[in-house]
Amino acid sequence: MTAWLNIIGVGDDGLGSLNEAAKIALSKATLIVGGKRHLDMLPKDDDRATLIWPSPLIQLVDDVMAKRGQQITILATGDPMHYGIGVTFAKRLPATEMAVFPALSAFALAASRLGWDLSRTITMTLHGRPLELILSNLAPATQILALSDNGDTPSHLAALLCDTGYGDSVLTVLEHMGGSKENQQTKTANRWVGQKCQDLNTIAVDCVADNTANPISLIPGLPDDAFVHNGQITKREVRSATLAALSPLRGQLLWDVGAGSGSISTEWMRINPLNQAMAIEHIQDRLDLIQQNRVKLGVPGLKIISGTAPEALANLPDPDRIFIGGGLTNEGVFEICWQRLKPGGVLVANTVTTQGESFAFNLAEQWDGELTRLNISRAIKIGNFTSWKPFRQVTQLRLVKK
Repeated sequence: MTAWLNIIGVGDDGLGSLNEAAKIALSKATLIVGGKRHLDMLPKDDDRATLIWPSPLIQLVDDVMAKRGQQITILATGDPMHYGIGVTFAKRLPATEMAVFPALSAFALAASRLGWDLSRTITMTLHGRPLELILSNLAPATQILALSDNGDTPSHLAALLCDTGYGDSVLTVLEHMGGSKENQQTKTANRWVGQKCQDLNTIAVDCVADNTANPISLIPGLPDDAFVHNGQITKREVRSATLAALSPLRGQLLWDVGAGSGSISTEWMRINPLNQAMAIEHIQDRLDLIQQNRVKLGVPGLKIISGTAPEALANLPDPDRIFIGGGLTNEGVFEICWQRLKPGGVLVANTVTTQGESFAFNLAEQWDGELTRLNISRAIKIGNFTSWKPFRQVTQLRLVKK
């Protein structure tokens, strides 16, 4: 099937700036889809059918897919393949059925206005997404460009920056870039709180940390006190070794079975913004801890699954990696996990009991696995002296599914 869906990126300067190919694609459309702002750009005498983007957006996707084969044009903002509607349709259609005509992205425009090196700038979207996504990127001297949700987003983001010790950060809001209403406002985050701006805006953050900020590394092995926990947490040194054993690759899905406070799956998500994880836990207090940690540490996309393995695993997508932090010896847990793990996937399990260790030895023998014994001690003060405090010995099993 030839291209029937045209997705055209439009700048704030309107349809007049489209190239000839985009103009031809628009002229052939029998249905034009876009936001009110986009549709208002059409000539007043254009009597073709139009459709305003609905909410939720998936309704638009269903409506358009139901008309597959008709000549449809979607008007979008900037580059539709950079956090845009083009990405949504590219997941559902072969490239031969759609044509994309990008305009300059908001990131390119903002970088040019500010003189920032875009290759060294973190780019992200806060449009329809939790503000906490920015937390894992905050660090002194870091520059961030973020697509905004609406005119209140800069104020809400500024409040979050203030709460996390980044109130002195320089926050620039760039409104209607490329159009007649273009405007730029620059203030420190602590002066942005409570301010309102135009809905079409992009936010630039030049991070400045005060003495209350606590920048958190993206390298696995965060301090235990970076997490909200009840004492039952995979200790920092063991957590670091566990994530290394899992061998994460960009964009992979992890099952964290018996997640506890969610420390493993939280750190997995922080390694790369494309990583996915599902924390499976059945104790309510621990579920609450996972919820707090995913927000606190900037990974609100971590999926929390309330239930007991193996039953809770039945309807989950097959994983690339599995960590079993609790319940290795429970009936059916390993069997289901091993069955569902994708070929080439890695399963890692930690155990501190002799029964669990015996089970791990048998699995290592059966599936040609690796076993590691982790003995960790930390130095602590006892009065004027220092002594070693040992933690419980951990036996770690690592299996690769061939």
